[in-house]
Amino acid sequence: MKRRHFLHSSMALLAASPLPLIPMSSVKAAESLTPTPGPAARLRAGDRMLSPIIASPERIIEMNVCTRPFRERGPRIEAERFRSKILVHNYGHGGSGWSLSWGSASEAVTLARRTGDREIAVIGCGAIGMTTALVAQRAGLSVTIYAKELPPYVRSNYATGAWTPDSRICSARYARGFASRWESMARFSFRHFQSLLGLPGQPVEWRDMYSLSDDPFGSDDHNEEAGPEPEYPDFSGELIADITPAAEDLPVTSHPFPAAYVRRRPLMLFNISGYSRLLISDFLGMGGNIEILELGSREDFANLDETTIINCTGYGARSLLNDDSIIPVRGQTARLIPQPEINYGLSYGDRRVSVYPRRDGLLVQAQADTDYNNSAENLDPAESISAVNRLAEIVGEMRNIA
Repeated sequence: MKRRHFLHSSMALLAASPLPLIPMSSVKAAESLTPTPGPAARLRAGDRMLSPIIASPERIIEMNVCTRPFRERGPRIEAERFRSKILVHNYGHGGSGWSLSWGSASEAVTLARRTGDREIAVIGCGAIGMTTALVAQRAGLSVTIYAKELPPYVRSNYATGAWTPDSRICSARYARGFASRWESMARFSFRHFQSLLGLPGQPVEWRDMYSLSDDPFGSDDHNEEAGPEPEYPDFSGELIADITPAAEDLPVTSHPFPAAYVRRRPLMLFNISGYSRLLISDFLGMGGNIEILELGSREDFANLDETTIINCTGYGARSLLNDDSIIPVRGQTARLIPQPEINYGLSYGDRRVSVYPRRDGLLVQAQADTDYNNSAENLDPAESISAVNRLAEIVGEMRNIA
């Protein structure tokens, strides 16, 4: 994996399997490795005051492992005829599912409306499925969602929940042909997310994110290549800089972090638990229907009553459609007991750990060189415990700045 990409993509949206029980023996075994907690006093970072994160394996309340659906050409948003049905595909968004959901939904619904059908089906109830169903309703269509599982048990609910619209969205090889389409989806989505600010439950909010590095940002060492992942385009920096808040490099004397280089930038976060409830509530309130149904193969589309079907099955499309263009990217996260006073996150690529200030708990993410093209969904408690311990080391090394 490229270091530069880790810092950028560590906020990628994760799709994950449900949590198995965490063996207490694993947590107990790690207690002796847990670094001394950081300073109790609030710390200063430039003009901000930061409360210290309490990072300890015994505060883990959930772990999840994931497989993000990356496609080198970008997400599949296109229509095809299957027997008497029209299938509109809307899947393969890599780590950008939540971020591009509204713009992607708008494209898919535009294709679906061309059939003239007023009643349509949406397959899947994750980030893409829910937003697609709502956009279709707002276009005057009657919608039924068919899904194997509902939130909070869908893969999308285990995402980091950050605005990362170009995280593993396509490879640099195909960037030129996809750039204009990406920009349209990103701008559409961004505008919609701003309309959700300040609503009850804070479904969307802005937080500070600190990127830490041992090497200068943009240097050859910082951009060092490793592993099998392709190069990714910097669409955000190149195409939507006008709506992307600028990053600020902090002098080493003005921040408490144990890194030579620190960059701060505002980051839009999604309160996924509350946001998902809002989407479902809005969908049902507009007369939508949800039916629990698992599709085993493409043939099952033919059994649905609706003629026009929007397929939003995410990583599930790999097996459902035998689509080998979907490349799994494994990842694992741990959630710590909530700390309402923590209003910032951090990502330290050299130590391979990130933390996001979710309202339902601090989400700790770790990445490994073996994540790319790795479909394994087995949970490894030691992986998350190690990430939490690395976070604890960082917090323990933080210092007060006068």
